[in-house]
Amino acid sequence: MKRLLDGIFFDDAATVGPFAEGSDAYQRGNHGEAMRLYRLAADQGDALAQSNLGSMCMSGQGTPQDYAAAAKWYRLAADQGIAEAQNRLGTLYNDGQGVSQDYAEAVTLFRLAADQGHAKAQFNLARMHSEGLGVPQDNVVAATVYHLAADQGLAEAQYNLGHMYTYGEGVPQDYAEAARLYRLAANQGTAEAQFNLGVIYTKGLGVPQDNVEASKWIGLAAAQGIAAAQHQYGVIFFNAMGVPQDYAEAKKWFGLAADQGNADAQCALGAIYETGLGVPQDYVGAAKWFRLAADQGNADAQHALGAIYETGLGVPQDYVEAAKWYRLAGDQGNYAALRKLATLYETGQGVQLDFTKARELSKKSVAIYFKANRS
Repeated sequence: MKRLLDGIFFDDAATVGPFAEGSDAYQRGNHGEAMRLYRLAADQGDALAQSNLGSMCMSGQGTPQDYAAAAKWYRLAADQGIAEAQNRLGTLYNDGQGVSQDYAEAVTLFRLAADQGHAKAQFNLARMHSEGLGVPQDNVVAATVYHLAADQGLAEAQYNLGHMYTYGEGVPQDYAEAARLYRLAANQGTAEAQFNLGVIYTKGLGVPQDNVEASKWIGLAAAQGIAAAQHQYGVIFFNAMGVPQDYAEAKKWFGLAADQGNADAQCALGAIYETGLGVPQDYVGAAKWFRLAADQGNADAQHALGAIYETGLGVPQDYVEAAKWYRLAGDQGNYAALRKLATLYETGQGVQLDFTKARELSKKSVAIYFKANRS
């Protein structure tokens, strides 16, 4: 019986000869000897040995990593119909490693392997159709091929197909189906699927709204380092959504996401320092985090940073700087920032006194507010 483990074939029926001896050497960890023996078999036309040599050259086992050599051996095996070699050679063409980048050739190879039922090749072929690489972009075809891989239990395909059902890309929008697929991938440990499943439970899309279930899945994704999940997990603890309220725990998760550059988390961390919830009140710390988020274009942080400059808490009072940040936030539709900017125009602080401009900004602020809160 042929077995495949991390790109290396084993043939339990082969008990003698260079391929069998190479497999024994490989399993003993003697990769140099395995290379020598697999080469003997490969030179005799053994396709599995050729594929194994490609994988060892690709990973640098028993030989220095050499993508060109990997491509050579994979090509020999691929031409004999070995689906694993076809898929891996397709990956080399996709990435331009050891060969000139050629998306069309990658598609050809992925299709050859996919037609043999190779799940990762089906995933790769679907991705090429989804992104329009080497073929015309076509979400319908992508979804069809993702289904093939997802039905074989490939977590990456289940996640991507779930995403397509969430947004109606190539398939009718179906939150229940999205939730089913995310769950399949989440149960295999796919962090992005865990996060998306948690969001679906938070919003009650295709499943009953359930904050406890949401916190479970988002927590699993956060623990794997997904910054957006860490931010949302902080929100969960801050607002007691399916867990007891815990400002210190919220601050911890906001901090982890903020350290990865997540602007929403940086803004939330700034708010925690500003209010002193779960930490000693620290306006300097608040200003630091608000600025990091504001520099990334976060409108709430821009508004908060403007307020800090207007009041002079944690920074020297500076109405010009306050007006700058209020304007940036207002340009993104932040009605509170527009209202405060209007007040600066009414008083001539940081800007030239202009009652007409103040009235315009006030009207715009009110219009945005009512539009956002219209039921």
